[in-house]
Amino acid sequence: MTITTTRPAVTAHDRGSTFTGTGALVRFILRRDRVRIPVWLAALTLTTVGTAQSFQDLYGDDTNRAQVAETMSTPAGLAMTGPAHYLGDYTLGAMMSHQMLGFMAIMVGLMSVLAVVRHTRAEEETGRAELVRANVVGRHAHLVAALAVVAATNVVLALLIAAGLGGLGMAGITWSGALLYGAAHAAAGIVFAGVAAVTVQITEHSRGAAGLALAVVGVAYVLRAAGDVGDNGLSWLSPIGWVQATWAFLENRWWPLLLAVALAVGLVLVAFQLSSRRDVGAGLRQPRSGAAAASNALAHPIGFALRLHRGLMFGFGVAMLLLGVTYGSILGEAEDMLAGIDAFQDVIAEIGGATVAESFASMVMVIMAIIASVYVVMAALRPRAEENAGRAEPVLATALSRVRWLGSHLVVVLIGSVVMLLAAGLGIGLSGASSMGDSSMVGKLVGASLAYLPALWVTAGIAVLLVGLVPRAAALAWIVPLYAFLVGYLGQILQFPNWMNNLSPFGHIPQLPVDDLDFVPLLALTALAAALAVGGLLAFREREVNVT
Repeated sequence: MTITTTRPAVTAHDRGSTFTGTGALVRFILRRDRVRIPVWLAALTLTTVGTAQSFQDLYGDDTNRAQVAETMSTPAGLAMTGPAHYLGDYTLGAMMSHQMLGFMAIMVGLMSVLAVVRHTRAEEETGRAELVRANVVGRHAHLVAALAVVAATNVVLALLIAAGLGGLGMAGITWSGALLYGAAHAAAGIVFAGVAAVTVQITEHSRGAAGLALAVVGVAYVLRAAGDVGDNGLSWLSPIGWVQATWAFLENRWWPLLLAVALAVGLVLVAFQLSSRRDVGAGLRQPRSGAAAASNALAHPIGFALRLHRGLMFGFGVAMLLLGVTYGSILGEAEDMLAGIDAFQDVIAEIGGATVAESFASMVMVIMAIIASVYVVMAALRPRAEENAGRAEPVLATALSRVRWLGSHLVVVLIGSVVMLLAAGLGIGLSGASSMGDSSMVGKLVGASLAYLPALWVTAGIAVLLVGLVPRAAALAWIVPLYAFLVGYLGQILQFPNWMNNLSPFGHIPQLPVDDLDFVPLLALTALAAALAVGGLLAFREREVNVT
């Protein structure tokens, strides 16, 4: 005798509203990001407060600020910073809003985009969202929970920045201006979170969703720069232009932030509508049909790894080229820009060099190399992401060895590091040669940028060693670029002791084109990078896959 039991279907009424389960998901997100969110908040707040303090040390005199304002009034200066309206009364507060607000809006946008994608599209891509949705969880619960956490994070950031700046007690930095300055950060972050909420509906891959959203951030910055340089109103098409139009620490206008709030609400409503038109795991944009047969390149580990890394490599390469062009455009004005600023003059004198422009270029080269190291860490940690997503295990189940699989990713990272530095060197070299009228700068600056390759290789070696030896702690590789920025940029200005600089691989690179080329530290760093990489490969060969 057979007994058959039937289970009633779960109806929409049983599931509740489309937002059911949002509270539980919010708690889950906070649990997962209990380290990531505080790190972001601390980094952005300390950067803001530290920059304000350094501005006071460097530009405490009205004459120094007037010289900087004159330099920043050029098209290149306005494109890098913000609208000329701030230059009329260049207090320390106006300098913060002018030079930092646009840059920080990009960083807050990056934080918001990555968080939204991580807790929505990435959850669908890995299949976790479908398992969660099998319970009593509404259609929009994941998205609402992610947006709620991101919005709250931005609000907390705004309060921390306001408290940090207001508590400094500097002339020109008032509490009312600090509150508006902090609110501008939150407004920018919430807008770009709304952008990400839309892009995660379009594509079925988290990398694509993040790439589309970050492209919007880039377009917003370009529109802002074009509007400020041409004074043609284009900046009003950009959320970054809106937050800068608050004139924080000058006129303290709050109403431009209403535009950001309205856009954010509109984007979220659009995201809800788009989410209702697709299945879980799917995107609105249908993926392209693949070729009937894979290319020969995909049959080899390096070719396959290059396919996975090509989007990040191309995007970062273009960004490094544009960054180099931006810095190179002001090389011809470096001497006037740094005149009268004692702290920079001390750094320039310590570096030496035939011209102020060459010394300034060597300072800039450190910054660009550190930014390139961000790409290196992201790319070097990609194998760990493949492992966590469950895509590495089927590949390793074939005849492909673990060492060859991880080694193929490492080879692509090393190739990508060359691309990053070459793009940066060509950008600053060509643009600098044009601004200075000296064609020899192209070769000098390309060579100066490529000298940092061993430092990038050490960074990659550390990341690979962590992936192979202690995969749970692989994210510690981010300490390398963060520490390098601290001692390589701020350390030069604030005169940190030399031993701190020596702890960074970037501190051992000769600062071309003003220093003589010394191959000893370059070879030593290359040997260290090789040892770290080999250690990581051997450790990965011995450990289990999918260690969590």
